[in-house]
Amino acid sequence: MAIHTEKTEHRAPAARKTNGWLALSPLFVFLVVYLAGSLVAHDFYKVPVAAAFIIASAYALLITRNVEKTDDKIAIFSEGAGNKNVLLMIWIFVLAGAFAATAKDIGAIDATVNATLQILPENLLYAGLFLAACFISMAIGTSVGTIVALVPIASGIAAEAGVGVPFMTAIIVGGAFFGDNLSFISDTTVAATKSQGCSMRDKFRVNLWIAAPAAILVTVLYVVLGLSVQAAPSADPVQWLGLVPYLMVIGLALAGVNVVTVLAIGIGVNGVIGWCTGAYDFVGWMASIGGGIGSMGELIIVSLLAGGMLEIIRYNGGLQFIIDGLTRRIAGRRAAALSIAGLVSLVNLCTANNTIAIITVGPLAKDITERFGLDPRKVASILDTFSCLVQGIIPYGAQMLMACGLAGVSAIAIISNLYYPFALGIVAFLSIVLRFPRKYS
Repeated sequence: MAIHTEKTEHRAPAARKTNGWLALSPLFVFLVVYLAGSLVAHDFYKVPVAAAFIIASAYALLITRNVEKTDDKIAIFSEGAGNKNVLLMIWIFVLAGAFAATAKDIGAIDATVNATLQILPENLLYAGLFLAACFISMAIGTSVGTIVALVPIASGIAAEAGVGVPFMTAIIVGGAFFGDNLSFISDTTVAATKSQGCSMRDKFRVNLWIAAPAAILVTVLYVVLGLSVQAAPSADPVQWLGLVPYLMVIGLALAGVNVVTVLAIGIGVNGVIGWCTGAYDFVGWMASIGGGIGSMGELIIVSLLAGGMLEIIRYNGGLQFIIDGLTRRIAGRRAAALSIAGLVSLVNLCTANNTIAIITVGPLAKDITERFGLDPRKVASILDTFSCLVQGIIPYGAQMLMACGLAGVSAIAIISNLYYPFALGIVAFLSIVLRFPRKYS
């Protein structure tokens, strides 16, 4: 109790003592350093995300003027870095790296790539991968799990088909957010419906009117783009045992098993397959695990830095500034709905976690809904859709970091090839402005 009281007294003045734009400025510093630096260098691979976060984080600590001691500032930063959500993301990174490396060393990627090229017609390769990502993510309710399972496969197919790895990775990332937005078991769906007091079924019906048109448009686009693909079926025989790791991951996820447990089981299964096929012995399996974990080192550092910097922004009143600014002058239902969309988007930008953004904005959105007579089912859909949109395009989100680590490409390279999140954003915006579906508007 004493600790709670101390934190409350220590943090209360923060929002009053720090100018709102100044509180948000570390985020702008990060974007300027990362984007401008990459543009100047004419290469988005030359400016590491971790370096940009180091500079932005140092700046965030410097502008925190209402805390005198540097140790206290670092303590606030560390509290954000050590947040349970950040740490859970890191454990997933660690296990995903180990799973990806051990699966690769037993030939799982090559086997799955060969099977995919033999099963899918070459002109439906893009659309087929996108629809597979949509289905799997909707079934398992997690974009991270979908990315872990499919990005290594997409990267392997890219090499065989002569297609850019960022483009193929973007196909999977886009499809992963389709399911994250719609799934009944997604944490964002649970958070959005609970905050607005509506059923998941009703929210799904509204959301489908927004997500389905975007997915259909993107699927058609991928079909058109795939007409020029000339990826001959692999002549190599498919090693069907190599398909087991990825099929198992998808199967366990579909069964509702936690992603951490799924990955841990997957690492063990890869070890057994490796020993049976002679791919490696026990020492080799351990070395593969270590190498996979090491490959995630930068992502882990970025996660810690992002968590710390975003906590400084929150402490200095940046989030409250956004909330106050967007709710100060609301007039009419469209403006009310747009304010909720903007609010959850900006909070997601500052927290890099779509579930946390929904939980943060949910009570305020509920109040706006009641004041302006909005439909709670539509508001729940707005919260989920716009938070997923932003989460899908920020370079420091868990999903983008995971995709970058597994594919070995930069976040900007993936974002520049993304279609679905932007299509979803356009349709979602039009659904507010044009008030559709009419029944829920």
